[in-house]
Amino acid sequence: MNTVRLAIAKGKLFPEAVDLLARAGFPCPGISQEKRQLIFPAGELSFLVARALDVPVYVEHGAADLGIVGKDTLAESGSKVVELLDLRFGKCRFAVAGPPGKSWGDGKKVRVATKFPRVARRFFAQTGVEAEIIHLHGSLELAPQVCLADFILDLVSTGRTLGENNLVEYAQVGPATARLIANPVSFRLKDRLVERIVAAVRKTLEDEGRTALGLEMARSG
Repeated sequence: MNTVRLAIAKGKLFPEAVDLLARAGFPCPGISQEKRQLIFPAGELSFLVARALDVPVYVEHGAADLGIVGKDTLAESGSKVVELLDLRFGKCRFAVAGPPGKSWGDGKKVRVATKFPRVARRFFAQTGVEAEIIHLHGSLELAPQVCLADFILDLVSTGRTLGENNLVEYAQVGPATARLIANPVSFRLKDRLVERIVAAVRKTLEDEGRTALGLEMARSG
């Protein structure tokens, strides 16, 4: 039987990814990110549970045909995969933040602390600002407070953490939501099954989007 391997990132996206697949008609009873078991066969689909950073790698090299991972991880990985769908959950955004009164674009070099050096280099190159990128792994909000960096580039959801550290947003770099990705070869060779999975997920998102819009219009009306 022709099967498709789908890697799901561990973490905050995992429950919503599993729930969306089940709503689209691809349930996997017993799947969990807490178990030692990492592969969960489910008929035509076989689910792989992996660290978020590894999902694009598995998909790029064909160990998984499809993957569900955050746009932040995908953008930073640089992996050669096909981005198929914005799954619309896990909503946050890349943003540049710093202490009030800061500025860039006046010809001066700025220092930027980030967990996403690839994203940061791309953004500041596009804006024409010379930036020294400092790669950190922990709480970025500390960097401007101890004068390690002028700005940070990080994922922002509500902005609460920025406010608590006396930082303000200066620029929104782009949205970051969960994405469905595919291995380029699998996308061609397993096209029928992959297309059926993609079509089912897309239809589920569209149907639920229309339902949500209808409810919102009913409330406002």
